[in-house]
Amino acid sequence: MATLKINENEKLSHIAPEIYGHFSEHLGRCIYEGLYVGENSDIPNENGMRKDVVEALRELKVPVLRWPGGCFADEYHWKDGIGPKATRKKMINTNWGGVMEDNSFGTHEFFELCRQIGCKTYINGNVGSGSVREMSEWIEYMTFPGVSPMADERAKNGHPGPWKVDFFGVGNENWGCGGNMTPEYYGNLYRRYQTFVRHYDKAAPIKKVCCGANVDDAFWTEGVLKTCFAQPQPDFAHGFMDFLSLHYYVHPGGWKHKGSATQFDEEMFYTTMAKALYMEDLINLHGSIMDKYDPAKKIGMSVDEWGGWYDVEPGTNPGFLYQQNTVRDALIAGITLNIFNKHSDRVRMACLAQMVNVLQAVVLTEGPEMVLTPTYHVMHMYRHHQDGDLVRSALSGVKTVGAGSAAVPQITESVSVKDGVLTVTLCNLSATDAETVDVELENGPYSTLLESRIVASGDIHDYNTFEEKDKVIEKDWNVTGTDRGVRVELPAASVVEIRLQK
Repeated sequence: MATLKINENEKLSHIAPEIYGHFSEHLGRCIYEGLYVGENSDIPNENGMRKDVVEALRELKVPVLRWPGGCFADEYHWKDGIGPKATRKKMINTNWGGVMEDNSFGTHEFFELCRQIGCKTYINGNVGSGSVREMSEWIEYMTFPGVSPMADERAKNGHPGPWKVDFFGVGNENWGCGGNMTPEYYGNLYRRYQTFVRHYDKAAPIKKVCCGANVDDAFWTEGVLKTCFAQPQPDFAHGFMDFLSLHYYVHPGGWKHKGSATQFDEEMFYTTMAKALYMEDLINLHGSIMDKYDPAKKIGMSVDEWGGWYDVEPGTNPGFLYQQNTVRDALIAGITLNIFNKHSDRVRMACLAQMVNVLQAVVLTEGPEMVLTPTYHVMHMYRHHQDGDLVRSALSGVKTVGAGSAAVPQITESVSVKDGVLTVTLCNLSATDAETVDVELENGPYSTLLESRIVASGDIHDYNTFEEKDKVIEKDWNVTGTDRGVRVELPAASVVEIRLQK
C-alpha cells in the first residue's frame, strides 16, 4: 500500500488555467469536419461551428485555443482567410497531405469559435515565409480599436470592433518546418518581429511566445535565450518574451515507426509510460537554462504541443494524423497534467495536440457522429485544478512496475486547493495490478467528500467507437474515510480524482 501525505496549508505555486489548453491546426479533419462544417451544413451548427463539439468543449472548460498551427502557421498568410468566402484564395497544404485549403476558416471564424467555446485566444504568426509587415498588419487588423487601414478592412468584413488576442506566437518550430533556422538566427528574427506585435490595448497587452526547443535540444534553448537577452533594455528585462515554448510527443516505437494506437503489448505500454514521464526531465532541463537568464521566473514555459503520436489508423490519409485513443492515452494525459501541475512555477501554458480528429484528440467525429475519447474524460476530471494552488504532497511506499528502461513508478499524483476544496489526482501506471493509496491530510481530517471519479476499463487497449461510445468514460468511484483522510483503491491502468472539502 502507498501513502500520499498532503500539507494543504503549504501552497507552492499557482496552476494557471492555460496549462489545460488545446491546439487546433489546419491539419486533417481538425478544423474542417471536426470544429467547422460551414453555415450550410446539415450538421447542426452555429455560424458554421459544430454545436455538439462546441458543447463538449465548453463542458471541458477549455481555457485557451492555439491556431492556425503548427507547421501550417509558417505557410499561412492571413489575408487569404478574410473577406467573402467565395473569393478567398485557395492554397495547397504542403505540410499535411497536400490537400487543397480553401481558407473558409480564417481569422473571423477563429474568434467566433473561441467566443462560442468561451476561451482565450492564442494565435501563431508566420515567421518562416511571412514578413514583418504581414505580421504587424495582422495584429492591427485584429486588435486596433480606432480608425486605421486594417481596422477599416476588419469593419468592412463584418466586425467593427477589435478582438482580444491573449497570446501570440512569433513563429513555430523554426528549428524545423518553420524555416530550419539556427537558434541565433531565429533569436534575432524574434527580437525584430516581436517589436511589431503592438499592444494597441495598453490595459490588456498581448503575451508573446518565443519558439523554444524540440524535445531535449538544449543548444536551441541556450542559443535563443542568449540572443534575446543580449543587452536587454530596462522595459524588456525578460528577453522580449512572456513565454518560451517546448514541443514533445510520446512516440512509443520511435519517430519513424511510432507503433499502433490500439495494438501494443505490455512492454510497449510501459515504454509509453516511461516516455510520458520524460516530460518532467525536459521541463527540468530547459527550466534550468531559463533559470540562468530568468531566475525570477518572469517567463512562462509553454508546452504548446504535447501528447501521444502513433501511426495513423489503417486506410486513412497518412498526412491527416488520425488515430484512436485508448486507456493508454488516458494515462499519458493524467501523467502529463500531474507533471505540469507540479511544475506550475515555470509551466504556465500547455496545449494538447490536437483538439479534434488529430493525434491525441479529445473528440473524434465522423459525419454527424461525435465520440468523446478517454483523454477527454481525464481532462474533464482535471479541470478542477485550473486556477488552483499547488500544495505540497509526497508519495511513499510506491512500487516500481515495468522493467529495464521502461521501469516506472506505479503511482503519480498532484494536489491543488481552490476555494477550500482539495483536488487530488492519481494515476496507476500498472497494466495489471491494482494498488491501494492512503491519502493523509497533515492538518486534520476533511469535513466532506465532494466527489470521487475514475477513468479506467478492464483492458489497457479499450477505446470508444462511434458504435460503442461509452466503453471508457468517467464514472463515480468509492473511497473509504480514515482518521487522517481517505483510502482509495486504484485499479490497474486508472486515473482517479478525489475532491475533499476542508
